[in-house]
Amino acid sequence: MKKSEATRLTILQKAFELIYINGYQTTSVDEIIATTQVTKGAFYYHFKTKDEMGLAIINELMIPSFKNTFIEPFQVVVNPLDTIYNLMYYLLMENENLKVEYGCPASNFTQEMAPWNIDFTKALNRLSNQWEKVMIEAIEIGKENGIIKNKVIGKEVAIFVISGYWGVRNLGKLENSKEVYLVYLKGLKSYLDALR
Repeated sequence: MKKSEATRLTILQKAFELIYINGYQTTSVDEIIATTQVTKGAFYYHFKTKDEMGLAIINELMIPSFKNTFIEPFQVVVNPLDTIYNLMYYLLMENENLKVEYGCPASNFTQEMAPWNIDFTKALNRLSNQWEKVMIEAIEIGKENGIIKNKVIGKEVAIFVISGYWGVRNLGKLENSKEVYLVYLKGLKSYLDALR
Protein backbone atom coordinates (compact mmCIF):
# COMPACT_ATOMS: atom_id res chain seq x y z
CA MET A 1 0.00 0.00 0.00
CA LYS A 2 1.35 3.41 -0.98
CA LYS A 3 1.96 6.00 1.71
CA SER A 4 -0.88 8.24 0.46
CA GLU A 5 -3.29 5.27 0.44
CA ALA A 6 -2.22 4.36 3.97
CA THR A 7 -2.76 7.98 5.09
CA ARG A 8 -6.23 8.02 3.54
CA LEU A 9 -7.13 4.72 5.23
CA THR A 10 -5.83 5.98 8.58
CA ILE A 11 -7.96 9.12 8.28
CA LEU A 12 -11.05 7.05 7.49
CA GLN A 13 -10.48 4.57 10.32
CA LYS A 14 -9.76 7.21 12.96
CA ALA A 15 -12.66 9.37 11.76
CA PHE A 16 -14.98 6.37 11.92
CA GLU A 17 -13.94 5.70 15.53
CA LEU A 18 -14.54 9.33 16.52
CA ILE A 19 -17.88 9.49 14.71
CA TYR A 20 -19.05 6.19 16.20
CA ILE A 21 -18.38 7.53 19.70
CA ASN A 22 -19.35 11.19 19.29
CA GLY A 23 -21.67 11.36 16.30
CA TYR A 24 -21.06 12.69 12.80
CA GLN A 25 -22.28 16.23 13.20
CA THR A 26 -20.45 16.86 16.47
CA THR A 27 -17.13 15.48 15.21
CA SER A 28 -15.13 18.27 13.61
CA VAL A 29 -12.50 18.03 10.90
CA ASP A 30 -10.04 19.57 13.39
CA GLU A 31 -10.68 16.69 15.83
CA ILE A 32 -10.13 14.17 13.05
CA ILE A 33 -6.90 15.89 12.04
CA ALA A 34 -5.68 15.97 15.65
CA THR A 35 -6.47 12.28 16.15
CA THR A 36 -4.85 11.15 12.90
CA GLN A 37 -1.91 13.52 13.31
CA VAL A 38 -2.02 14.49 9.65
CA THR A 39 -1.82 18.05 8.44
CA LYS A 40 -4.89 19.98 7.38
CA GLY A 41 -3.40 20.00 3.89
CA ALA A 42 -3.11 16.20 3.90
CA PHE A 43 -6.74 15.85 5.03
CA TYR A 44 -7.99 18.15 2.28
CA TYR A 45 -5.74 16.45 -0.27
CA HIS A 46 -7.73 13.26 0.30
CA PHE A 47 -11.18 14.77 0.99
CA LYS A 48 -12.54 18.05 -0.30
CA THR A 49 -15.15 18.19 2.47
CA LYS A 50 -16.17 16.40 5.65
CA ASP A 51 -19.18 14.96 3.82
CA GLU A 52 -16.93 13.49 1.12
CA MET A 53 -14.97 11.81 3.92
CA GLY A 54 -18.23 10.62 5.55
CA LEU A 55 -19.35 9.00 2.30
CA ALA A 56 -15.93 7.38 1.94
CA ILE A 57 -16.35 5.92 5.44
CA ILE A 58 -19.66 4.36 4.37
CA ASN A 59 -18.46 3.15 0.97
CA GLU A 60 -14.90 2.09 1.81
CA LEU A 61 -15.15 0.90 5.42
CA MET A 62 -18.75 0.19 6.38
CA ILE A 63 -20.01 -1.52 3.22
CA PRO A 64 -17.15 -4.08 3.02
CA SER A 65 -17.40 -4.76 6.77
CA PHE A 66 -21.19 -4.96 6.48
CA LYS A 67 -20.92 -7.54 3.70
CA ASN A 68 -18.58 -9.70 5.76
CA THR A 69 -20.70 -9.55 8.89
CA PHE A 70 -24.33 -9.18 7.75
CA ILE A 71 -24.42 -10.71 4.25
CA GLU A 72 -21.95 -13.61 4.19
CA PRO A 73 -23.78 -15.68 6.84
CA PHE A 74 -26.65 -16.00 4.34
CA GLN A 75 -24.45 -17.22 1.47
CA VAL A 76 -24.49 -20.86 2.63
CA VAL A 77 -27.70 -21.41 4.53
CA VAL A 78 -29.03 -24.69 5.85
CA ASN A 79 -31.79 -23.15 7.96
CA PRO A 80 -32.36 -19.42 7.39
CA LEU A 81 -34.23 -19.00 10.69
CA ASP A 82 -31.24 -20.35 12.60
CA THR A 83 -28.96 -18.13 10.52
CA ILE A 84 -31.03 -15.04 11.41
CA TYR A 85 -31.05 -15.87 15.11
CA ASN A 86 -27.36 -16.77 15.26
CA LEU A 87 -26.42 -13.59 13.42
CA MET A 88 -28.50 -11.44 15.78
CA TYR A 89 -26.99 -13.20 18.79
CA TYR A 90 -23.48 -12.67 17.46
CA LEU A 91 -24.07 -9.00 16.63
CA LEU A 92 -25.66 -8.19 19.97
CA MET A 93 -23.79 -10.40 22.39
CA GLU A 94 -20.44 -11.36 20.89
CA ASN A 95 -19.23 -8.80 18.35
CA GLU A 96 -16.58 -6.75 20.11
CA ASN A 97 -16.53 -3.95 17.50
CA LEU A 98 -20.16 -2.97 18.13
CA LYS A 99 -20.36 -1.31 21.54
CA VAL A 100 -23.66 -1.27 23.43
CA GLU A 101 -23.15 2.33 24.56
CA TYR A 102 -22.69 3.60 20.98
CA GLY A 103 -25.36 1.57 19.17
CA CYS A 104 -25.18 0.56 15.52
CA PRO A 105 -22.93 2.71 13.29
CA ALA A 106 -25.23 2.36 10.25
CA SER A 107 -28.29 3.22 12.30
CA ASN A 108 -26.52 6.19 13.88
CA PHE A 109 -25.48 7.52 10.46
CA THR A 110 -29.00 7.00 9.15
CA GLN A 111 -30.66 8.86 12.01
CA GLU A 112 -28.15 11.67 11.93
CA MET A 113 -27.57 12.23 8.23
CA ALA A 114 -30.36 10.72 6.10
CA PRO A 115 -32.71 13.68 6.61
CA TRP A 116 -30.02 16.17 5.52
CA ASN A 117 -27.92 14.57 2.82
CA ILE A 118 -29.31 12.57 -0.11
CA ASP A 119 -25.92 11.01 -0.88
CA PHE A 120 -25.72 9.59 2.65
CA THR A 121 -29.30 8.33 2.30
CA LYS A 122 -28.48 6.51 -0.95
CA ALA A 123 -25.29 4.92 0.43
CA LEU A 124 -26.95 3.82 3.66
CA ASN A 125 -29.99 2.54 1.78
CA ARG A 126 -27.68 0.26 -0.24
CA LEU A 127 -26.56 -1.31 3.05
CA SER A 128 -30.10 -1.90 4.26
CA ASN A 129 -31.33 -3.16 0.88
CA GLN A 130 -28.50 -5.68 0.57
CA TRP A 131 -29.28 -7.13 3.99
CA GLU A 132 -33.01 -7.22 3.28
CA LYS A 133 -32.51 -8.86 -0.13
CA VAL A 134 -30.20 -11.63 1.09
CA MET A 135 -32.51 -12.39 4.02
CA ILE A 136 -35.57 -12.59 1.75
CA GLU A 137 -33.72 -14.93 -0.63
CA ALA A 138 -32.70 -17.18 2.28
CA ILE A 139 -36.29 -17.28 3.56
CA GLU A 140 -37.58 -18.24 0.11
CA ILE A 141 -35.05 -21.10 -0.01
CA GLY A 142 -36.23 -22.17 3.46
CA LYS A 143 -39.81 -22.24 2.19
CA GLU A 144 -38.82 -24.31 -0.84
CA ASN A 145 -37.01 -26.77 1.44
CA GLY A 146 -39.98 -27.07 3.79
CA ILE A 147 -38.17 -25.50 6.74
CA ILE A 148 -40.40 -22.41 6.79
CA LYS A 149 -44.19 -22.29 6.45
CA ASN A 150 -45.30 -21.55 2.90
CA LYS A 151 -47.49 -18.60 3.94
CA VAL A 152 -44.51 -16.68 5.40
CA ILE A 153 -43.67 -13.51 3.47
CA GLY A 154 -39.92 -13.01 3.30
CA LYS A 155 -40.04 -9.20 3.08
CA GLU A 156 -42.16 -8.99 6.23
CA VAL A 157 -39.68 -11.14 8.13
CA ALA A 158 -36.68 -9.17 6.85
CA ILE A 159 -38.21 -5.79 7.73
CA PHE A 160 -39.24 -7.07 11.16
CA VAL A 161 -35.75 -8.42 11.91
CA ILE A 162 -33.87 -5.36 10.59
CA SER A 163 -36.10 -2.83 12.34
CA GLY A 164 -35.95 -4.89 15.55
CA TYR A 165 -32.16 -4.97 15.38
CA TRP A 166 -31.82 -1.22 14.83
CA GLY A 167 -34.42 -0.51 17.52
CA VAL A 168 -32.85 -2.73 20.16
CA ARG A 169 -29.44 -1.22 19.41
CA ASN A 170 -30.94 2.17 20.29
CA LEU A 171 -32.52 0.80 23.47
CA GLY A 172 -29.20 -0.74 24.44
CA LYS A 173 -27.55 2.62 23.89
CA LEU A 174 -30.13 4.34 26.11
CA GLU A 175 -29.82 1.78 28.89
CA ASN A 176 -26.09 1.16 28.36
CA SER A 177 -26.81 -2.49 29.01
CA LYS A 178 -27.06 -5.73 27.07
CA GLU A 179 -29.98 -6.86 29.23
CA VAL A 180 -32.44 -5.44 26.70
CA TYR A 181 -30.65 -7.47 23.99
CA LEU A 182 -31.46 -10.68 25.86
CA VAL A 183 -35.15 -9.73 26.00
CA TYR A 184 -35.10 -9.01 22.26
CA LEU A 185 -33.34 -12.28 21.47
CA LYS A 186 -35.88 -14.27 23.47
CA GLY A 187 -38.75 -12.59 21.61
CA LEU A 188 -36.99 -13.04 18.28
CA LYS A 189 -36.54 -16.76 18.94
CA SER A 190 -40.25 -17.17 19.69
CA TYR A 191 -41.15 -15.24 16.53
CA LEU A 192 -38.80 -17.31 14.34
CA ASP A 193 -40.01 -20.58 15.88
CA ALA A 194 -43.58 -19.63 14.90
CA LEU A 195 -42.48 -19.46 11.25
CA ARG A 196 -41.38 -23.11 11.16
